[in-house]
Amino acid sequence: MTTATKFFASLGLLSLSCATVWGQARAANNAVAPSVPQAAEQPKLTGAAGDLGQPVNPKTYVIGVEDVIHVSVWHEPDITATEQVRSDGMITLALLRDVQAAGLTPERLGKQIADGLSEHLTRPEVTVSVLAVNSKKYTITGGIGRPGSFPMVTTITIFEALNQAGGFQPFANQTDVTVIRGTERLHFNYKDYLKKGDKGKNTKNFELQPGDTIYVKP
Repeated sequence: MTTATKFFASLGLLSLSCATVWGQARAANNAVAPSVPQAAEQPKLTGAAGDLGQPVNPKTYVIGVEDVIHVSVWHEPDITATEQVRSDGMITLALLRDVQAAGLTPERLGKQIADGLSEHLTRPEVTVSVLAVNSKKYTITGGIGRPGSFPMVTTITIFEALNQAGGFQPFANQTDVTVIRGTERLHFNYKDYLKKGDKGKNTKNFELQPGDTIYVKP
């Protein structure tokens, strides 16, 4: 075999080897990566105004009609359920049928459900969480940054409510904010409260009640 023939033969083997390696690399790149299990998304507290990032305290929050609650029973998916509290204050659960929920804290309700299930299950572990607060709301309208209805997860003052709703729009009246509570009209001077605290006229930073409507004059 001549020198030229040996050279072209070697060149052909080198090309074949490169093609093989390139093909293997391309196949590896095109391979489907194994799926990674995603962590389960935790339920978010919602209300008429959406998620406010306000956690419900299971020891102090009192469940009300139309609230949406999640009852989790450890290792019992057939009993675990998400329910909206009915107008009669009840929810319906497997094995227990109707259960009183309104008027109880999530912690207390979880204990009562566990006590009821203990007749059917061995040492049931029950956790109750509130997914949506619909029973306690207040509304802000008028010249405010983010008008709408807001869930009342905890007690909140008029000052806090105005700030959480995005503050005042330009030229809104900050000296005479009206809170409509049934037939009663309460007034709050936001501007003077910043200067004088509770010592000025209409500057008492009172707590809101469920059903209050706050009106800010544009």
